Amino acid sequence: MSFFQTRNGVLHVEDVSLPAIAEAVGTPAYVYSAGALRSAATSFVNALSSVPRKHVAFAVKANPNAAVLKLLAQCGLGADIVSAGEMRRALASGIAPKSIVFSGVGKTDRELADALAADVGQFNLELEQEGEVLGAMAQARGQRATALLRVNPDVDGGTHAKISTGRAENKFGVPLAAAPAIYERISQIAGLDLLGVAVHIGSQLRDLVPLEAAFSRVGQLITRLRAQGHAVSRVDLGGGLGIAYRPVEAVATPAAYGEMVARCTKGWDVDLVFEPGRVIAGPAGILLTRVIWVKPGLVHPFVIVDAAMNDLMRPALYDAHHRFQAVQGRSGTMCAAIAGPVCESGDTFACAGEIERVERGDLAVFRDTGAYGAAMASTYNCRPLSPQVLVDGNRFTVVGERNLLGDLEFAA
Repeated sequence: MSFFQTRNGVLHVEDVSLPAIAEAVGTPAYVYSAGALRSAATSFVNALSSVPRKHVAFAVKANPNAAVLKLLAQCGLGADIVSAGEMRRALASGIAPKSIVFSGVGKTDRELADALAADVGQFNLELEQEGEVLGAMAQARGQRATALLRVNPDVDGGTHAKISTGRAENKFGVPLAAAPAIYERISQIAGLDLLGVAVHIGSQLRDLVPLEAAFSRVGQLITRLRAQGHAVSRVDLGGGLGIAYRPVEAVATPAAYGEMVARCTKGWDVDLVFEPGRVIAGPAGILLTRVIWVKPGLVHPFVIVDAAMNDLMRPALYDAHHRFQAVQGRSGTMCAAIAGPVCESGDTFACAGEIERVERGDLAVFRDTGAYGAAMASTYNCRPLSPQVLVDGNRFTVVGERNLLGDLEFAA
């Protein structure tokens, strides 16, 4: 089911027209579909029906909006966090502390202490010394911290280099070959309950082959750890499942992923933890924008919109593609580049290509921006953070106000 449909020539999110939202909150603005979020969360969990013991923790970094987190908590999802700020956002959104997984390569002492005080359910350790520090802190508090050791399987996920996390040269996890010895030492630390291992090889993974290779290596590690006398009872398989940013892109479905996981982990006899982010939130959001100018160029025109790289960083950072769609389509198409108003040549969403014909004042959207969109936004060029809107059926609610900078006033 599509939660973004054109009705009577006008693009709607569920039962709300985008011109109505633009009139109410202005542009640019992020708009999320509650129905799409629920559907994606349900589909992912259902895809794992063959996995008997599982916990799904949404990657908060993908979309930390409190209303989104609350909705996903109501769907039974926990939270995967990488900072104390994300932890506080998750707790405030109704996610139980024991449902929170604290990942991340650079947890500070203060963050570890805050997470212990909150009694989060799992710490993913990135290095041996982190285990020593966490164990000492927990022991001093009269606690035992539940932990997994994150391993780096040296598997190339086939994704963009800047979102690859499972190759030997990446900063994440401990080398697979060193893991048994490190695990042995960490398991002896007072204040820690070391239950198993964690792995995550990257984001926007469209092919299951690299994931299966990584899981196979994790399975071999489990066998070795048990041979050393360790009772491995939990494995965190991370996230990273990709989405189709272009309609023609082939991506692995949650159903195919679930089948692969069930096959690869058969006989492991562990609780499995999953950390999906993009596959849940990405398709559930759009960035609503308005055309400021259609500017003539030497080779092709530029469609200048009021959204910019500070609103949606992915194209400038990763050369990422987000489909551009007119809210009220005109007849015909045009060849143009799409750019924002920020004073950087990198503030370009798409190089010259065929798009729906638009004119000054028209509304348009960038599709599939529900993950790593508003989450990565900034106030560069003293531009305000854009509002965020959640649509549920025929109602919409502002769930993130437009951020005004100091005493400056901006027209809606």
